[in-house]
Amino acid sequence: MRVERFGLQVAAELAEFVETDALSGLGLEADQFWKGLSDAVDTLGPKNRALVAKREDLQRQIDEWHIARKGQAHDATAYEAFLREIGYLVAEGPDFSIETSNIDPEISTIAGPQLVVPVMNARYSLNAANARWGSLYDALYGTDAMGDAPASKSYDAGRGQRVIAWSKAFLDEVTPLDGAAWADVTGLSVTDGTLMATTGQGAKPLKDPSQFAGHKDWPTARPGEVFLRNHDLLIRLILDSSQEIGAADPLSLSDVQLEAAITSIMDCEDSVAAVDAEDKVLAYTNWLGLMRGDLTEAVAKGGRNFTRKLSDDVSFTAPDGTIQTHKGRALMLVRNVGQLMTTPAVLNAAGDEIPEELLDAYCTVLCAMHDLAKSDGLRNSVKGSVYVVKPKMHGPEEVAFADEIFDHVEAHLGLPAHTVKLGIMDEERRTTVNLKECIRAAKHRVAFINTGFLDRTGDEMHTSMEAGAMIRKAEMKAQPWILAYEDNNVDVGLACGLRGRAQIGKGMWAMPDLMAGMLDQKIGHPLAGANCAWVPSPTAATLHATHYHKVSVVEQQEILASAGPRAKLADLLTIPVSPGTNWSDEDIRAELENNAQGILGYTVRWVDQGVGCSKVPDINDIGLMEDRATCRISSQHMANWLHHGVVSAAQIRDVMERMAVVVDAQNAGDPLYMPMAPAFDGEAFKAALALVLDGTNQPSGYTEPLLHAGRLALKKAS
Repeated sequence: MRVERFGLQVAAELAEFVETDALSGLGLEADQFWKGLSDAVDTLGPKNRALVAKREDLQRQIDEWHIARKGQAHDATAYEAFLREIGYLVAEGPDFSIETSNIDPEISTIAGPQLVVPVMNARYSLNAANARWGSLYDALYGTDAMGDAPASKSYDAGRGQRVIAWSKAFLDEVTPLDGAAWADVTGLSVTDGTLMATTGQGAKPLKDPSQFAGHKDWPTARPGEVFLRNHDLLIRLILDSSQEIGAADPLSLSDVQLEAAITSIMDCEDSVAAVDAEDKVLAYTNWLGLMRGDLTEAVAKGGRNFTRKLSDDVSFTAPDGTIQTHKGRALMLVRNVGQLMTTPAVLNAAGDEIPEELLDAYCTVLCAMHDLAKSDGLRNSVKGSVYVVKPKMHGPEEVAFADEIFDHVEAHLGLPAHTVKLGIMDEERRTTVNLKECIRAAKHRVAFINTGFLDRTGDEMHTSMEAGAMIRKAEMKAQPWILAYEDNNVDVGLACGLRGRAQIGKGMWAMPDLMAGMLDQKIGHPLAGANCAWVPSPTAATLHATHYHKVSVVEQQEILASAGPRAKLADLLTIPVSPGTNWSDEDIRAELENNAQGILGYTVRWVDQGVGCSKVPDINDIGLMEDRATCRISSQHMANWLHHGVVSAAQIRDVMERMAVVVDAQNAGDPLYMPMAPAFDGEAFKAALALVLDGTNQPSGYTEPLLHAGRLALKKAS
């Protein structure tokens, strides 16, 4: 059922959400909202379509260039000149600095983990918002972070002592005492605003007394809390001798809690399966609840029932005796969809679906206005800003269009110019090689840039589809283009003045069960000058936070900024084509099986259950966080090998059917799961197969069109 609003045909459930829920209490009339959206559809809709068409035109020209030179050695100089000639590479203007204002400190000055979650899942969204604080004790004890996972669910006192020793050694490293170790401390006291630690060697202060941030309910009451500060991040020591762990500790230290997810992205894009008005309303409803501060979710866990809600702020007494209030929640950004997809939630006057990005822009900003209206309570942005992350933009024109969209939204919803801050996902090659001009195109809004190596790899393969057969997927991370890509993002961000004003981010750790590996490797992100990096869970955020205590991102950025640019355009344009296709049959089989199993494991949940992101077991039964970006890589890689004759369509179908049996077995314990074998005729299997067999024809290699079609067909049939 649809209702008419200013020439738009709006799904009734969406109209009811906007008019009954989202507009309530804002002082805006429904006509103001719908007139603005209708005008955006009329004036910006054609620009959206033209930009998408330009992508296809550029891709056609690149394909033709490679086809015309098939069998010839790649001429990098001629290739760069060609890309400039067709406007793929644009002229670079003079140096500049971004002019973004009213930025919250979580974006501008505090470096730390960033948690990304599907906003359609209220529980995950609340967990992410509340992941501003996390227990280091729990994160170490419950994972393999110390080298091994817990052997059983019952408490192991020996393992607990290892956790305590690890945590106190961490305190020694990041908040050291002057002349003593934290393991030696038997008491704490405050003298004239200075924290003193009682040890066998006498009272010892912090080596840097300014790291004492304050205390709460201590020393007069239990449990008490002592707050330390390092690199603008707080550490909370919980002193409670009534707890088993605190009772056995000389200091009565029952937990060490860290500021963890400083920011979180509530995702309306890659990690969700939102294909119609029903799905969009669920996403917007949860975002509205987060912005109003009243989102709740009933949870049954460990034999008890409770209601999860947003955490309160944290207050404590500072060394000077004043009461300080600190954010109890991550600063929340919202990721809108990209420019490609349209949505059946709203039809234009001609009966065509409108660009989904226009609906997202209007609805997510409208919901965020509830936060802007607050002066106290559970606020998200204390600076009066709305943070929107825009994915999958191709080059400066598309960034400028995003800026124009939010100009339109602000004007029609009565917001000051540049209230909406923009996060630029550097995940398409045309954005990477023109990043400086992309930032310039939104210099009044930019609050975030980041590398998304998964989508970036998918685009790399699709852009160069006709250049030849790609190297094996596992070899991609060692290629010149990706190393230059990661450096270039930081280099350009620093050169454009993002330091101290905006985030420079890095991508996801996709293995949520392998925390020892994450602790070993992900410290590379702050070392690379990134002041945020994506993590898959609150636990991972807590552990990754230790890296930002060990590395001063401020100092790293100063070093990198003074060193000058490292990345070269020639490296960015290096094409990851294999020098030969003489892989063994075993190599080809292993590559096909790995890709096919990943595609099927993700697609079957997306299409059949509407799950856009989840921990999917890979071919070796290692759980990986999968979303559309990982599916894009695998499907484009298989499509490339098929296109260049490395494998046949018959081989593709055979491996898909064999891996469908494997995926069915991996999901046998899920009562909602619908097996793909033996018929292989379900919507999920058909979509997965089409992602490969028709992969070369998918716009930019994106998976959305086929996944949406499969999901909509299943929903219609049921």
